[in-house]
Amino acid sequence: MTEPRHAAPDEEQPQVVVHDRRRIDPETGEVRAPAHAADEEGAAPVSEEPVVAEVVDEVAAELKTQLDERTADLQRLTAEYANYRKRVERDREAVINNAKASVASELLSVLDDVERAAAHGDLTGAFKAVADKLVSTLQKTGLEPFAHEGEAFDPSVHEAVQHSTSPDVDGPTVTAVLRRGYRFGEKLVRPALVAVTDHEPAPAEPQAEED
Repeated sequence: MTEPRHAAPDEEQPQVVVHDRRRIDPETGEVRAPAHAADEEGAAPVSEEPVVAEVVDEVAAELKTQLDERTADLQRLTAEYANYRKRVERDREAVINNAKASVASELLSVLDDVERAAAHGDLTGAFKAVADKLVSTLQKTGLEPFAHEGEAFDPSVHEAVQHSTSPDVDGPTVTAVLRRGYRFGEKLVRPALVAVTDHEPAPAEPQAEED
């Protein structure tokens, strides 16, 4: 049987070579030349500029992508906040206007009494001063009276309680205001009660008899 051969103490052992193919030197942080371009004795040095430019381009592209994403997120948040602020402001104004309209509607009967007193000549002295101040204050808050004789009839704001015809009007016309209407901004607080006159063609004149 053959004895196993042991290496002599002076005999050289085969060396294991490990090739580090990382492009960035972990110790110096510098860009390495490609493995296949390792310098040989007498070989010309390999330029590192193309490799550096490629790495810079990759980093720049990644940074631009991240910047675009963050910019889009910021723009979206800004638009959402602007819409939220407008909605809150619109709701706040609606609440305030509804509250004013509610208070004003409770005083409409007082305004009717003031208008009737003025029509009968009873609005004089201290009573007139108080009434004028009340009307002025309500109008400053946004309460607006409407309905006047001679204006066109509008069923969306007028309530016809009397009806007649006449050749003196071209179409449905308010010929008497029985109760003033009021609006608060675009909100109708109370329609006006009116008398309406429609157009009626005038009767044909009789022809003169021939002799």
